[in-house]
Amino acid sequence: NGKALVAPILIIVVLAMMVLPLPPMLLDLLFTFNIALAVMVLLTSVNTQKALEFAAFPTVLLVTTLLRLSLNVASSRVVLMEGHTGGGAAGQVIEAFGHFVIGGNYTVGIVVFVILTVINFVVITKGAGRIAEVSARFTLDAMPGKQMAIDADLNAGLIGEEEARKRRSEITQEAEFYGSMDGASKFVRGDAVAGVLIILINLIGGLIVGIVQHGLPFAEAAKNYTLLTIGDGLVAQIPALIISTAAGLIVSRVGTGENIGQQLVKQLVSKPQVLIVTAAILGILGLIPGMPNLIFIVLAAALGGAAHWMTRRAQQAAVVQEKPVEQVVESHEASWKDVALLDTLGLEVGYRLIPLVDQTQDGELLRKIKGIRKKFAQEVGFLPPAVHIRDNLELKPNEYRIKLKGVDVG
Repeated sequence: NGKALVAPILIIVVLAMMVLPLPPMLLDLLFTFNIALAVMVLLTSVNTQKALEFAAFPTVLLVTTLLRLSLNVASSRVVLMEGHTGGGAAGQVIEAFGHFVIGGNYTVGIVVFVILTVINFVVITKGAGRIAEVSARFTLDAMPGKQMAIDADLNAGLIGEEEARKRRSEITQEAEFYGSMDGASKFVRGDAVAGVLIILINLIGGLIVGIVQHGLPFAEAAKNYTLLTIGDGLVAQIPALIISTAAGLIVSRVGTGENIGQQLVKQLVSKPQVLIVTAAILGILGLIPGMPNLIFIVLAAALGGAAHWMTRRAQQAAVVQEKPVEQVVESHEASWKDVALLDTLGLEVGYRLIPLVDQTQDGELLRKIKGIRKKFAQEVGFLPPAVHIRDNLELKPNEYRIKLKGVDVG
């Protein structure tokens, strides 16, 4: 099976990079692949609906960390051996990152790298590790209660043996996932520390090699090796920051059957009142002299327009939802179908409760009624009559009626 060989081959290649010298072109390819892999992991984390959909994430975290460290070792070897030849000694990717961020000022480049490392180490990685640790503890503490709830549903006939087995497996996998995330986050924190040490070693070692071995002037050696060292550090640190963000997203979210984008749109900007108050505050700030008035007022107008559009859309949706009911009442002619048969047990529901009893809409109530009848028959030894369910447009939308021999009992 080719898929089974992917992981061993990748790990062997990663370890080989620490020992074998790599040409600059191959370094460019591997650095680009590392960035692409980090972006793929981030997008996968954003689009998952629950953490277990990306159960391989702790392993991915470890492999990507090992890949970054191997690339750091390989690029450091090239930087120290060929750095005296100029900024392109370790490939175009490192040179481009160095020039783009440094912009001719090496002090700025060092400061930017340190800031990125501090953000990754102190803020994102530490927070994600803490969340994973607490989630692992809470998941383990909640396991007995969840198992008892599954057993209760199974005994009541609400779920089958297969569903119960599936839920138990999910509970076990959830506990293992958060435990693994707690451990894998330590690798990322160690990687952030290693990145700082590697950049210091490359900078000091490069100056010594350039001045002592190759006889370069101090200014030229500082220029070459600082450019290469900062570029090398940024090429590794930016993917590390992306992977750490993905880890934080995975462990910090609450599963609601939606991905992160849907959750944000539905829960953050779905209430017009919030947008209206925010627009009013920005508008007031925009009227204060000395503030960037145009930016505040334009943004306040945009938020106010969005709130107005959402309010109009909600009103139109409410009108559209009410219209079909009037059409159904007017279009139906009386027929023998409207003569209700006398059932031993009957349930009549309003039109808004129809999804609860509709099999095409995965109505939960039908399964519960079947489970209760089965449990009653097993415990009492008597088979209760079937419950005849029908919709009744004479009832209020959220009203229901329970009948026994045609008489209302609930």
